[in-house]
Amino acid sequence: MPSPYRALFAAPGTLAFSTAGLLGRMPLSMMGIGVVTMISQLTGRYGLAGALSATLAMAAAVVGPQVSRLVDRHGQRRVLRPVTLFAAASVAGLLVCAQQRFPDWTLFVFAAGAGCVPSVGSMVRARWAEIYRGSGRQLHTAYAWESIVDEVCFIFGPIVSIGLSTAWFPEAGPLLAGGFLVAGVFWLTAQRGTEPGPHPAERHTGGAALRSPGLQVLVLAFVATGAIFGAVDVVTVAFAEERGHKAAASLVLAVYALGSCLAGAVFGLLHLRGKPSTRWLVGVCAMAVSMIPLQLAGSLPFLAVALFVAGLAIAPTMVTTMALVEQHVPRTRLTEGMTWTSTGLAVGVALGSSAAGWVVDASGAGAGYAVPVAAGVLAAAVALLGYRRLGEPAPTGGLGEDDRHLRTDGEHVA
Repeated sequence: MPSPYRALFAAPGTLAFSTAGLLGRMPLSMMGIGVVTMISQLTGRYGLAGALSATLAMAAAVVGPQVSRLVDRHGQRRVLRPVTLFAAASVAGLLVCAQQRFPDWTLFVFAAGAGCVPSVGSMVRARWAEIYRGSGRQLHTAYAWESIVDEVCFIFGPIVSIGLSTAWFPEAGPLLAGGFLVAGVFWLTAQRGTEPGPHPAERHTGGAALRSPGLQVLVLAFVATGAIFGAVDVVTVAFAEERGHKAAASLVLAVYALGSCLAGAVFGLLHLRGKPSTRWLVGVCAMAVSMIPLQLAGSLPFLAVALFVAGLAIAPTMVTTMALVEQHVPRTRLTEGMTWTSTGLAVGVALGSSAAGWVVDASGAGAGYAVPVAAGVLAAAVALLGYRRLGEPAPTGGLGEDDRHLRTDGEHVA
């Protein structure tokens, strides 16, 4: 491990909560693609599969910020455990309904419940932000590390989820994803020493985090970015199946994540200068351009290479996004602010996977790759139009007025 990353874990408890976060985030890459694989195996209907994946993502988009707002006020342990148990029970209901061929509406009901999962990545990043508050260099490395962890999930998660659902039984992938969620969240919330202290309601001045103009730009751009990811997942599974190698879709998607993982590892070692908003704009535009070669894919090896190159832009853009969230959101709403970016992604994944599923059903997998291209164009347009809002940190960024009161009052913040 390069020394800047090794230095991160000098603080007590950091390795344990980051590892728990890895486990708790595995469903992020396993559940949606697992449901797509399961439903396509059981029914052959990619439209239904994409719609259920979209329902999962939309539920996460609606519930995630509300859960994080409660976490900011009451702490991670008190909020995350009951939410996680509800989501796990809903996953069980979804699998039973799918296996028993119950009516489609029952699948959507339980998929909505299964999507009510906490944003584990935001919880982990909030712990890093609390430990390395005021140290921009170390936070840059910490956010890069967590982006690497995200991509490790996306390298191995689809392989495990698709592999189990195709080689064992269709429900195996989502089932294991639910198990990872429960184990990861309960392990994370058992670690009280690194949990950020709650900020009572009276400290939450200024309204919701999403009132920040800068955060609004980030979230809107991430809706389009999420559509890229959701569409690529669904179309790649269909593309591999058309060529008689459905299980190979997990390997191709792993290569996509590998590109991002390697880029994130290098990005975390760099001591960057200049405005984060400029780096973010370049990253979003690079992600959009990288979708164009997918239109030329005629084989799985070519597709894997194209997705690897496309993945190189992902992690650096995500790392820069977290830095911008810190600049534009008060400390007392940091978890909520970070979750809003995840919400934007979730909404985009819902839209992208649903649109891609219907395009694949209507015109085949080759036509489906037009969906991520369109989403990339939209993401670049939002980034260009909103760039000026991100140019200067908001007055409530950084420590913020609320946080200085916490320090002055001597309240527990670690």
